[in-house]
Formats: sequence, C-alpha cells, structure tokens
Amino acid sequence: MKGDHDLRIPGGVSRETIADLATYEALLSKWNRTINLVSRTTLSEVWQRHFLDSAQLFGYITKDTRIWADLGSGAGFPGLVVATLAKHTWPRLRFVSVESDQRKAEFQRAVVRSLNLNAEIVADRIEAVAPLGADIVSARALAPLTTLLGYAKRHLSENGKVVVLKGTGFRKEIEAAKRQWTFDIEMDPSKTEDGAAILALGGIERA
Repeated sequence: MKGDHDLRIPGGVSRETIADLATYEALLSKWNRTINLVSRTTLSEVWQRHFLDSAQLFGYITKDTRIWADLGSGAGFPGLVVATLAKHTWPRLRFVSVESDQRKAEFQRAVVRSLNLNAEIVADRIEAVAPLGADIVSARALAPLTTLLGYAKRHLSENGKVVVLKGTGFRKEIEAAKRQWTFDIEMDPSKTEDGAAILALGGIERA
C-alpha cells in the first residue's frame, strides 16, 4: 500500500487508527526477526497484503455483533486488524483470537497491549476451546471450507455467521463443502487479489 495507507473503509480511517496500524506494523517487523509470523517477502507489503486484506471484513460488523472470534489467526489476521478498526467505532465489540502456537499468541498479546484493543487471546487448539457463542467467526488461510465449517460451527451463536477470505479456488471449496454441510452464502470479490473472494455463510448445519 502506498502513501496515505488508504484502507478503503466506508467513512474513512482516522489518524489514530492509522497510527495504531503503524505501531502494529512495527511490532510485526520486530517480532518477525525471531518468529515466523509472515513471509519475509511480504513485510514490505504489509499494508496491502495483510492489513487491507483483513480490513475487508470490517464491513460485516452490525449493531448486533457482540463477539467476534478469529480462528487460527497467526499474526492476528484478520481479527486484530478488524479489532483495531473497530476500536473507536464499535468499542463494545469483543474480539477473541484463538491461536495454538504459543509464540504467535504472545505476539498477539503484545499487539493487544500496545493498541489497547478489546480483545482476548486464547492459546489453545480450536477444538479444545469452550464454545465462544460468537456472532461472527472469521479465518484466513486456516483450512479448506469443509474443515473450517466444522471448527466454526462449535463457536457460533445461534444466528452467527462465518466470514472467511478465500483464494481463487473458492468455488471448488464451496462445492466440496456442500457435500457435508448446508448453508446460506453471500460472496463478494476480494479487493486485494483478482479472482479471490470473501464468503459469508450462515444457517450452517450438517448435511
């Protein structure tokens, strides 16, 4: 991303939020020297490849969203980026980030402390965590959709949605998932990768 770090969020992004994301970037660069948080080849493209990609999910927040759970979030993408954007606009929205790698979880805790985010980091396996009752469950590059829905179903509220970032093979993943699951689905094109998509799934049940 260039210059003004335009995240293309409706209503714009405040200077405070841009400053918070700059702090996030600095922490990522520092910790990445000893922990493989992101590929080193993408460090120079953090705003485009990681922040903007994650920020696309911000628009799925509604007034009824109370808990947002991010599964297998690694360096905090997309959950902690969305939490940063929501810090002032949705201050009561609570984020829960589930990451089994203890070192990555500790990095996320450093981000939460530095940015004063309304977020909890749970360092455990997704299937071992008590149901979170989340209104939104998000994930990025975690697992194929069929497997991901199994993880997410456990942590959704009754009317919750799964919102995921998927690459160019998303249509094949949807067809495979339909053999094991029933769901409603909305698809939006990705702003960061041609042919990729954001999938929002609700009404998820075993077929």
